[in-house]
Amino acid sequence: MEKKPYYITTAIAYTSGKPHIGNTYEIVLADSIARYKRMQGYDVRFQTGTDEHGQKIELKAAEAGVTPKQFVDNVAGEIKRIWDLMNTSYDKFIRTTDEYHEKQVQKIFKKLYDKGDIYKGHYEGMYCTPCESFWTESQLVDGKCPDCGREVKPAKEEAYFFKMSKYADRLIDYINEHPEFIQPVSRKNEMMNNFLLPGLQDLCVSRTSFKWGIPVDFDDRHVVYVWLDALTNYITGLGYDCDGDNDELFKKYWPADLHLIGKDIIRFHTIYWPIFLMALDLPLPKQVFGHPWLLQGGDKMSKSKGNVIYADDMADMFGVDAVRYFVLHEMPFENDGVITWELVVERLNSELANTLGNLVNR
Repeated sequence: MEKKPYYITTAIAYTSGKPHIGNTYEIVLADSIARYKRMQGYDVRFQTGTDEHGQKIELKAAEAGVTPKQFVDNVAGEIKRIWDLMNTSYDKFIRTTDEYHEKQVQKIFKKLYDKGDIYKGHYEGMYCTPCESFWTESQLVDGKCPDCGREVKPAKEEAYFFKMSKYADRLIDYINEHPEFIQPVSRKNEMMNNFLLPGLQDLCVSRTSFKWGIPVDFDDRHVVYVWLDALTNYITGLGYDCDGDNDELFKKYWPADLHLIGKDIIRFHTIYWPIFLMALDLPLPKQVFGHPWLLQGGDKMSKSKGNVIYADDMADMFGVDAVRYFVLHEMPFENDGVITWELVVERLNSELANTLGNLVNR
């Protein structure tokens, strides 16, 4: 009997720096699901990788005195090293600087432009460089970026836009007809009430203010902007071809069974991504699960706050299996989990050493 295919992906890690334990949690969770599905007899394809373009990387590379490509090669290597250290059984590690991916992104952009879904316009607003996001005055919180709380500057530039509004009703119907599509349910309600029902703004899909990105091949002042480049990894990694000459892997594994992502990028995966797929006449993924964050004490981990715990440091101290056990055990599916060094020690002593250790000894 032929095995049933099962395709699972993580979000691709942004190559601005070394991944912390919160990022690592996602790959470990995806790995445990992939292993479980293999045990159940599925033919599993498990994909992860790195998101490597953008202004933030261009700036970081300049600070480090290297080219953007050298910078991302270094960070992507570090990410892969940690994923391997954590014993994760992925089948494909895609990089958005892979030649095949870049070619396809250019073709997808052109196809959507020819179809009239992408048009040229101007972008004006308050711009946050670290988040690479434009905001309107009303979206700012105390005059600062609503996502990261840092300074924003007024900016205006020519850009290509994707007509989100054209597909909004189709997406609303799809979500209503497929209650399992966005999980947990709280995230689904948030997307519907905060974004879809009030009406979607068209999405900026190109930039001219930096160079480190995939060039728009028919207008080389522009580079393809983050989401059209990053999200398409889930299909280009299977050998999707815009002209219809798809790889066998794509025919076998698409649509994805599960996109496992952090709750902070749920909007991109449950609104932008399905709409891009509709525009390409492709089936939508069966489920997008937005997992919570792993907080350090009570705070979101961030390199700028200096409150980051790294997986390799934990693995050095406790061993890989103990770290995997901790993150899987500690994370609820709806609410954020908490990690501190003290908590890890306490859990491992009480559960692995005392309870499990005792059991094994008897």
